[in-house]
Formats: sequence, C-alpha cells, structure tokens
Amino acid sequence: MKIAFLTPEFPHPKTGSSGGIGTSIFNLSKGLVNLGHKVIILVYGQKEDEIFQENGITFYRIKNIKVKGISAYLTQKKIQKLINDLYKNKQIDIVEAPDWTGFSAFLKPKCPLVIRLNGSDTYFCHLDNRPVKWKNKFQEKRALKNADGIISVSKFTGDLTNKLFKISKPFEVIPNSIDLYNFESSTHVNNNTILYFGTLIRKKGLLEVPLIFNEVYKNNKNAKLILAGKDASDVISGNSSTWQMMIPLFNNEAFQNVQFIGSLPYTEIKKQIQQATVCVFPTFAEALPVSWIEAMAMQKPVVASNIGWANEIITDEKDGLLEHPNRHEEFANKINSILTNEALQIEMGVEARKKIIQKFSKEVVAKQSVAFYQKFLK
Repeated sequence: MKIAFLTPEFPHPKTGSSGGIGTSIFNLSKGLVNLGHKVIILVYGQKEDEIFQENGITFYRIKNIKVKGISAYLTQKKIQKLINDLYKNKQIDIVEAPDWTGFSAFLKPKCPLVIRLNGSDTYFCHLDNRPVKWKNKFQEKRALKNADGIISVSKFTGDLTNKLFKISKPFEVIPNSIDLYNFESSTHVNNNTILYFGTLIRKKGLLEVPLIFNEVYKNNKNAKLILAGKDASDVISGNSSTWQMMIPLFNNEAFQNVQFIGSLPYTEIKKQIQQATVCVFPTFAEALPVSWIEAMAMQKPVVASNIGWANEIITDEKDGLLEHPNRHEEFANKINSILTNEALQIEMGVEARKKIIQKFSKEVVAKQSVAFYQKFLK
C-alpha cells in the first residue's frame, strides 16, 4: 500500500521542529515501512519546495503560496494538484491528514482521504475553557464531514469531537504509537526522584505541580522534583513564562528540592526518565499523550490525570495510578505511595511496559492503520 501523510510538521532537520502530530506520524511511518508499505510525507509551510528520500520514506517539502487574502486557498489548490498527480501516477493510494485547524477542509483529492483525530483546535479550546476562532471551528467541521474515514487516537477524543461539532461521524480508535527500540526498559531506580517532562504550560497541569509537590514534600522530605521541557507563555494571563508563574506557588522548603532543567534533546530526556523513580503528568487537555507511553515503555510507574482519555492508556492501580490534578493532596499521596514502596515501583513498571508492547508499539498500530485504510481502497 502507498500512504501519504499531509502535515504541517515532521521531526526532521530539513522540515523544522515538531510537536505531537509530527511525532505520531514519524512513529507510524516507521512501522508502515517495516511492514513493506510505501510512505510519502507532504509537509506544507516550508521555506522552499523540495523532494528527497530517506530511510525508505519520500518527502515533499511544500512552500506556501503567499498572496494577500488568498494564501491558504492557493496553497490548498497547490497541494490538491500534487496529491492528484501522485494518485494519477500510482504513487499513492490514500492520504491521511490531521484534524488540527481543518487544513483539508477544501481539498478535493481523487484518492480517499482519512483524518486522524489528535485533537483539533476546537477540542483543545473546549478542554482549556477558551474561545475557539470561528474560522478554525468551521474548517475543522467541514474537513471532518468531507473525509472518507476518521481515525481517533482515543475513544474520548472521538466522542467529544462529534459532540462539539454536532455530528455523528463514525470513527475507529487507533492509538498513537512509539518505537520500542528507542524506549527500552531501564534499570530500576529508587532515589525519590519525581520527573515531569513535556512543555511547561497551564493545560498540562503545570500550575498544579507546585501545589502537588508541596504535599509530597510535607510527608517525604527526601522527595526531589525535576522538570524537563520548554517553558511556554500562558494564554490566559498573558505571562511570558509558566515557570515564573510556578515559582511562588512552591513552599520555600519544598522549592529547595526542585530543579527546572529546560528543554533537552530526545536522548537526554530518555536519560532523565531512566534516572527517575516515578513520572507525573497532571494534565487537563490531551488526546492520547505520547509522553505517558514513553515513560511506561521504559518501565517507569506513572501518576497521571484521570480525565477522559487516561483510562485508555492506564489501568488504575495496575500499570499506573490516576487522580484528578485539582486534588493536590490525593495526587501527592499516590506519588508517595510509589516513592515509599520499592516492590510497587518494580511491579507497576513491569506491567506498564507490558501494556505498551501489547497496545502501543509502532508495529501493532501500523497493522491497525493499514486494515482501516484498506476499507476505502477500490
């Protein structure tokens, strides 16, 4: 099968930085190539047009057309022609696009078009209690209605998306995946270290982290908190630094055991995971977070938010612990229950990796995706 992915981002030196959408496509692409399928990546928003190949994948860097007032329209028409030419020349069988901002809303490809729900702007604005731009919501809804098929990375995301757009589009749940080769099980560490890795931003519960850690420290003076990730501005207050907003929320004594190490390369993040006893993710807004999967793959116990998508990754009290981010004392008690119980650390870590192997490896998810794509091929 020949699959094209239309995306605004992909983690490659030539295509620029990438977030969750690009990372999920990257992992899925490797799984598809390993199964013998052909993958084409169409990355728009680039500085120049370019075609190159690497690791069995063909890349099309697509430069946006800039004409005041009609740039998006002309760029979409350019991409539509490229997709249709590739389909006509039997270079692709199907194209997949993300739901974010509904870029595919006005595309009319001659091949089947599938949309994967990783969380639209409408979806995240709803979870953040923020207003969504009318244009984004309109385009996202139109894109979904015009798609031949819908994949959602979690049932929660699919159900909520249908509700928000007042549609009843059928979808298939296929989760995000990771390359287990890059996230091998690590040696057990019992050093009272709590790790959060990811962007420092309100929607991921970072303003709750100090209040949770204060409660942890109250009962465990040896507990240490490490925060690894890019600092971000706050959309609600307008503050340029979430970290600066966090600092005064820590108790003075507890803050002495806190370290913010900033944004790190992927290899360094993995070292931080290896050296941690427990990873924490008190987030309010996700679709299906890859960071949770990465920590679990490295055999680390996780204490995470119990909102929506969470029980589609973690079975509470078996391969992780779940709690609401606003319940600071209860969240802290669950962290301490792991820090003070070495047997539980080991048991929960083993069960976590087992879950990831069975459900979230790139090979498993690639096979599920191919089976879904085949439904739409003539």
